[in-house]
Amino acid sequence: MKKLMVMCGTGVATSTIVMSKVKDWLKEKGIENQVQLFQSKVADEMNKIDDYDVVVSTTVVSDGIKDKVIMGLPLLTGMGIEEMFAQIEKKLRD
Repeated sequence: MKKLMVMCGTGVATSTIVMSKVKDWLKEKGIENQVQLFQSKVADEMNKIDDYDVVVSTTVVSDGIKDKVIMGLPLLTGMGIEEMFAQIEKKLRD
């Protein structure tokens, strides 16, 4: 089972919105039972980033983990959603 982390600055507001949209997308793809979802704040996950197959963040992350994180802002702005989900799908397949 793949592990997907959704995180924001506080682990509450924007990550909850993104989490809901990611759940809906996983259902549409028919893979909701193949992905375990987690939600947290960036500060709590900095040293555990390698524990997850996919990490989606709605806030800026440090340069040390930037290459491992997919920016989830498209799910808040409505622009670039397909490209963002394509990145998630690619990481879930790896």
